Amino acid sequence: MSHKSFLWLCLLPLAVMTTAFFLLPMARLVVTGAEGPQGLAGYLAILTEPRYRATLINTVVLAAATTIVTLAISTVAGMFLQRHRFPGRAVLIAMLTFPLAFPGVVVGFLIILLAGRQGLIGDLSNRVFGEKIVFAYSIYGLFLGYLYFSIPRVILTIMAAVQKLDVGLEEAARSLGAGPWAVQRDVVLPALRPAFVASGAIAFATAMGAFGTAFTLATNIDVLPMLIYTEFTLAANFSTAAALSVGLGIIAWAILAVARSFSGATVAAAG
Repeated sequence: MSHKSFLWLCLLPLAVMTTAFFLLPMARLVVTGAEGPQGLAGYLAILTEPRYRATLINTVVLAAATTIVTLAISTVAGMFLQRHRFPGRAVLIAMLTFPLAFPGVVVGFLIILLAGRQGLIGDLSNRVFGEKIVFAYSIYGLFLGYLYFSIPRVILTIMAAVQKLDVGLEEAARSLGAGPWAVQRDVVLPALRPAFVASGAIAFATAMGAFGTAFTLATNIDVLPMLIYTEFTLAANFSTAAALSVGLGIIAWAILAVARSFSGATVAAAG
């Protein structure tokens, strides 16, 4: 067997899997989205219909806020954990990454136990102020849930990037008179930029498409995954659900593509 024949034989399983589990389902999804009463114009409904447009805005704003706060928390925590050794460090890292093992429904349930009607925050606020503070079912509860499962994904990337930093550059900056904040601002943070872009894209794309947590918590707010679910299951509006799914996929893909171009590394969403 020639080398070229062997190469094509090795690529055959990849081609079959890609066609069966990606190309054909995606093609069917795109066709279904154009089979509604509006035809191809149904794809514009996400921008023209007030309800769909508001849901898109809610989803994008929520995903962006989650990404920004996740990056801020994970950067501080990741740099500290990577550069300091102390008793219990391994346990702390394990606890911070433990939510990776939880499905979205479990994360939502934890938020309900924390900020739901019978949650810990409600009990404490009732004792202190005489009134229960409940926000698990609002955008704030959903934001907290998204933050909970985004931090582990980002903090691992930041820690790996910090480990690869050239400490000599920081020492050189200090020897030239730079203070601690100047070293972080001018040396460390610019060096971590590819990690910020890559992990931020992962956090954004994951928050855009997260369903389990939204299914548990999104009672008082509409987000795209829940809107797609209701259109598909309750309204049996397959064309609209498909069009919304394609729109959601395009937005997430665009963010990942931009991140890939800026980070210069492979960026993939972790579900």
